[in-house]
Amino acid sequence: MNVPIRTLARWAALILMAMWLTGCTTYVQTQVTAFSDWSGSDSARTYAFARKGEQQNSIEQTTYETLVASELSKYNFRQVPEASANYQVALAYSVRGDMMTVRQPVYYDPWPMYGPWGGPFGGGPWGPWGPYGPWGPAGYVDQSYPIYIHALQIRMNDRKTGRETYKVTAVNSTGDPSLYQAMPYLVRSALANFPLGNGTVRTVTLPVDQHGGISNETAAAGSNERSAAPAPATKAVD
Repeated sequence: MNVPIRTLARWAALILMAMWLTGCTTYVQTQVTAFSDWSGSDSARTYAFARKGEQQNSIEQTTYETLVASELSKYNFRQVPEASANYQVALAYSVRGDMMTVRQPVYYDPWPMYGPWGGPFGGGPWGPWGPYGPWGPAGYVDQSYPIYIHALQIRMNDRKTGRETYKVTAVNSTGDPSLYQAMPYLVRSALANFPLGNGTVRTVTLPVDQHGGISNETAAAGSNERSAAPAPATKAVD
């Protein structure tokens, strides 16, 4: 994959850690990078999936292709037999484990003689200064957490010429090792607002559904979106 995966993974890991520390895991944030030479019209958006090696007879591959086909249909793409397709769509995906270490402050009670419900001046279990007391934290401790970095790349080539017309990579990190659970978020983020301009790098935020899927809320691009070239007019994502 011709993308800076280490850089994207580091970014995604930091986002995940921030969510853990704040107790907020209701959203999945995905880093998306797109390269585009797209000039096709809606009427020419016919495609077939291209498979290599072990993908040929893979149930996992078929499962992911179904997700991609569902998203592509929102942009007037139609899956047809390869002989009549204008484009070939190829998928590449991976998951790897890593550890993230974060230094956290040590909490302590500066007024233990008054019990758990307040110091001599009130204010809860740590007195009026909060959990750090009037002199700051007592110290720091390093805590390590497992993270799993999921990646998806979607490539579109002109079937007749082999020319690459669109390539998008989506990377996120969660505490779940399952690529299957992460794939709906990767697919939807990768294809949000298709086609993106060449060199677009952005963050897509999607709400987590309680049943492990994606809720019906709209995908939102993060405030740190930047593009090397202006992107075409975007489309709303259901």
